[in-house]
Amino acid sequence: MAAQVPTESTQQAVGYPSLFLLVVIGALVPVVPTGALVSSAAVVAFHHSAPLSLLFVFLVAAGAAFLGDVGLYWLGRRGLRSKNGSRWLRALRERAPEERLARARARLDAHGVAVLVLSRLLPAGRIPVMLACLLAKMPLRRFVRGNAPACLAWAATYQVIGILGGSLFPEPWQGVVAAVALTIAISTGPAVWRRMRGARASGA
Repeated sequence: MAAQVPTESTQQAVGYPSLFLLVVIGALVPVVPTGALVSSAAVVAFHHSAPLSLLFVFLVAAGAAFLGDVGLYWLGRRGLRSKNGSRWLRALRERAPEERLARARARLDAHGVAVLVLSRLLPAGRIPVMLACLLAKMPLRRFVRGNAPACLAWAATYQVIGILGGSLFPEPWQGVVAAVALTIAISTGPAVWRRMRGARASGA
C-alpha cells in the first residue's frame, strides 16, 4: 500500500509548534540558528502553503522570540537578586565580552530601550544589550515594551530573507539552502571581518 503524503493541514499542525518551540529554545539558549529557522519556514510557506501561512510564520516566530527573550531576562533578573547568582546570568556574561558590553551600555544610555530593536538585528548584539539592561536594573515591564517591536522587526527581517530565497528558485529546498546560507553569512560575516582586521593590524 502506498504511503500517504501528509496533507497541508497536517504539515502546518506539526510545523508551527515545532517552529515556536525551537525559536523559544534558541532565545533561551543562543546556540540554535533561529534566524535560519524562520527563513526556512518562510521559504516553505512561500512555495506550498495558503496565503495566510506567511502571516502565521511571522506571528509564531515573533511571539516565540518575545517569549524566549522575556523568559531569559526574567531568569537574569533572578540571578542578579540571588546571592550566588545563577547559571543563566553566568551564561549571559560568558557571551558578552567586556568590550561589547561596554558598547552596549553606552548605546543603552544614549538611546534607551530603542537600542533593543537594533540589538535583535545585529549579529551577536542581543546578549550584550540584554546584559546591559540587566546591569542597569531595567524593570521587566520596560524591557517588555522595548523588546516587543524588536522581535517583530527580527521576525520580519528573516522572513523577507526567506521570501527572497524562495522567489529566486523553483524548488523549495533550493530556496531553503539559499536562505540558510544567507543567514549564516549575515550572522558570521561581522565576526570574520573583525578577526581579519585584527590579524592585519597584528601583522602590521
